[in-house]
Amino acid sequence: MERHQYPLYLAPMEGVGARPFRVAMAGIGGFDEGCTEFIRVPKNAHCKSLAKVYQADELGSIPLAAQVMGSDPELTAQMTLELILRGAPRIDLNCGCPSNKVTGRGAGSSLLKDPRHLYEVASAMCKVSTVPVTVKLRSGFDDTALFEDNLLAAQEAGAKHIALHPRTKKEGYKPPAHWSLIKRAKEILSIPVIGNGDILTPADAKRMVSETGCDGIMIGRGAVINPWIFHEIRGMQCKNFAELKTYLETFVQHLPEGMRSKNGVNQLKQLCGFLYRANERLLEERTPMLRTPYIDIADFLSKNLPILENFCI
Repeated sequence: MERHQYPLYLAPMEGVGARPFRVAMAGIGGFDEGCTEFIRVPKNAHCKSLAKVYQADELGSIPLAAQVMGSDPELTAQMTLELILRGAPRIDLNCGCPSNKVTGRGAGSSLLKDPRHLYEVASAMCKVSTVPVTVKLRSGFDDTALFEDNLLAAQEAGAKHIALHPRTKKEGYKPPAHWSLIKRAKEILSIPVIGNGDILTPADAKRMVSETGCDGIMIGRGAVINPWIFHEIRGMQCKNFAELKTYLETFVQHLPEGMRSKNGVNQLKQLCGFLYRANERLLEERTPMLRTPYIDIADFLSKNLPILENFCI
């Protein structure tokens, strides 16, 4: 499989991967589809606040899938219908979030404890949906004992593809991601398998496809570290400082209203912390950047943009 023959997805990520980052990434482009961070299923799935959480045209011409997180089949199905009405082209079920606040409510990676329940939730979504329903999951909760059962449950429920992050909930984000499990998923499933985890460079993406036979690549943290990674996977070299400046300015413009002054500095620090870590020229500047008490966003940008110019050299 050649590097340009498989789809590239921007992974759903809570926190740094919220709307400001997604919109900034859309300005750089290179990926085929984005996805929201998880949207909690409320008791009333027709909640008006969904309009603020999901906007189908958020990324312009790039499709934006909606990821839901819940454990009640009926409510999750209602949420699916509501998101379809709002224009979602794909609905994804979160079976991977490792947060104790999430798993304590029976959602996220807790669904991996009971393949039958995973099936019931995904099946309820698929039965009412007029768009593809997919499942993003980890390899298990405490261990991989139910790994294959969970994969088959998602497929039998009607999922159009699965995206696999091959770590258990217990492993969190500790390296390495066990890519051999992506290969195993390909061997037992007839639906497409999207590989996710530890893709930080174009070489990583090429190796994952070669080693696992996966049908697509999903990148989260690697895109925060290097916003051009999708273009680079496609064989393009297009880093430039003007685009990086626009990327950061777009991120700021889409911060919530109350965070565009001093409160937004911490969000920018988090984002730039990844950028600084990605380049040897910037590493020694990373700790001072994170520790400096900036007055506001304008102060942060004026002092850090000259340093970040080295990112594009």
